[in-house]
Amino acid sequence: MRALLVVCAVLFLWTGVVVAQTETPSLEQLEALMAEDEAPAVSLDADELTDLAVLVAFLGLAVVSFLRKSTPLKVATLVVAVAYMGFAKGNLVSLVHIFNVIDGELPVFRYNIAWYALMAFTLLSTVLWGRLYCGRVCAFGAFTQLMDRVLPKSWRWEPPRRLDAKLVYIKYVILGAVVLYYVITQDKFVYKYVEPFWMFTLTGDALLWFMVGALLLGSVFIRNFYCRYLCSVGAALGLISQISVFRIKRHQLCNSCKLCEKKCEWGAIKGPKIVVGECVRCDDCEVLYADKSHCPHWLLTAKNKLQRALLHAR
Repeated sequence: MRALLVVCAVLFLWTGVVVAQTETPSLEQLEALMAEDEAPAVSLDADELTDLAVLVAFLGLAVVSFLRKSTPLKVATLVVAVAYMGFAKGNLVSLVHIFNVIDGELPVFRYNIAWYALMAFTLLSTVLWGRLYCGRVCAFGAFTQLMDRVLPKSWRWEPPRRLDAKLVYIKYVILGAVVLYYVITQDKFVYKYVEPFWMFTLTGDALLWFMVGALLLGSVFIRNFYCRYLCSVGAALGLISQISVFRIKRHQLCNSCKLCEKKCEWGAIKGPKIVVGECVRCDDCEVLYADKSHCPHWLLTAKNKLQRALLHAR
């Protein structure tokens, strides 16, 4: 007890010395501090408010297109993602943001409200549904998906399942290697060599543009090549999606039916299992699930109902 009192006394005396040595603020300084305290915590100017409103509208479109399972709305979302998130804003989730989290150097909230809104949406939507950001919001992913819609299907090559099952782990290796490299070197510029998102700002040297050209060429022949096998941001979101709440429902016939597995452009359906970390909630399989004229589950259900009705009629 005495030791505790001694410690408290020493701290009290030390505090008094510090206060005594501190310069007394002038009247002007006190008035400035009072004005700062009275100022609103967040005060947006017209440009910031417009930027935030447009971002919220776009994210709302992405969610509505996902929940409605509407193909026209989905295509519209992808187009807006490329035009707005890509070329207009260059605002994408990046490895740089992961580096900032590691360093504890997040941007000032007052001047980056739209950025925080995008990060919050990305994390929340991933926890709720999985990699929705990858399938709807990411400008590069949207760009390659639109490419896939206009290029001839005869050009595509789908890697064998065994090879695909191994290739998907490359992005996790890249994520771990780049994060480790950054922790050791503090070199943030490395992100340009492992993600092509900078292309929307039309900056980069000859080597970087060559690498982007190679990625886009790969996407011509292998659907969503970069997103499936090389995207480190997708790998990070894939890890978070392991705790996602609302997952795609599967029917008993999914154990034997291969319609959705063949339709999946991401290789995220393996027999009766949805590989959550690879699924970007593109909703192609969910649209097929809901189609009662094509999904075997509904066809078999209708057949069983008809048989039961005939038995009762007898």
